[in-house]
Amino acid sequence: MKNWYSICALNEGAEISIYDEIGAYGVSAKAFLADLGKLPDKAPLTLRLNSPGGSVFDAVAIYNALQRHAGTVTVAIDGIAASAASYIAMAGDEIIMPENAFLMIHDPSGMVMGTAGDMRAMAEALEKIGASLNKGYAAKSGKSEKDIAALMAAETWFDAADALDMGFADTMAEPVKIAASFDVSQFQNTPPEIVEVAKPAEKSEVSAKADPIPAQAQKTDPVPDPISIRAEAMTYAKTVVDLCRLAGQPQMAASFLTAETSFEDIRKALIDAKAANEPDISSTHPQPGTPHHANFQAKPWGDVIARTFKRKG
Repeated sequence: MKNWYSICALNEGAEISIYDEIGAYGVSAKAFLADLGKLPDKAPLTLRLNSPGGSVFDAVAIYNALQRHAGTVTVAIDGIAASAASYIAMAGDEIIMPENAFLMIHDPSGMVMGTAGDMRAMAEALEKIGASLNKGYAAKSGKSEKDIAALMAAETWFDAADALDMGFADTMAEPVKIAASFDVSQFQNTPPEIVEVAKPAEKSEVSAKADPIPAQAQKTDPVPDPISIRAEAMTYAKTVVDLCRLAGQPQMAASFLTAETSFEDIRKALIDAKAANEPDISSTHPQPGTPHHANFQAKPWGDVIARTFKRKG
């Protein structure tokens, strides 16, 4: 399984690299903490960061674990430490930023589906996690929580000089070549330098003098595109929610999404649920709200759902 972090033992201590989205590929902070726990308690650690962020809950867990570590923790921001990654950086006893590196802080965000109670619960959770992030940034920088809250609300990006002035970094290093392939479209104030770096690399043309590569050797398994995967998941979720609402069974959407139920199985489940709740609705009975004149021919409710799936699937 592809991972977003690596931990390598050194002659003295260990080097940790987080070079991707935190919590990606189904690998949670639990695995990270398990690997971190195998290191000696007082081993000096070097944490190298080049990440757009990710799961804020995983980031908080990693930050707390690094804070508990008895050995010194040196953080080197090799390119970008945005969002949740910037919070992890605050666990460093020393934070080093190359001159052309960036750090970004903002309010946490999340998605929720369900009742008004579910929405309120998510809002409360985001407020609590935001307050926790605020305290971590304030503790490192020495700034007031009020000042940090304003910076978070505005989604503020800092280059190395700005981060040094604000207390988010301790040392500025020589510029480095930044390499990234992150989706930064989710952010509002991304600096143009980051947008340019994060663009997908263009395919280089093969030199006419190069030896041809056999067709069989060129075949490789396609690498999943995180942006496409996320878009596909959002489309699936919206379709499931819309169909459950259409069927009058919105409460069933959560279980379908959790189980990643196929559209065919969802169709069957919704039809069964409708039949159980309204057994009199059939092809021989007019549908609710439809005209009853002689020329109207009623359609079975199951056909309506089937056609809807055909359109959306």
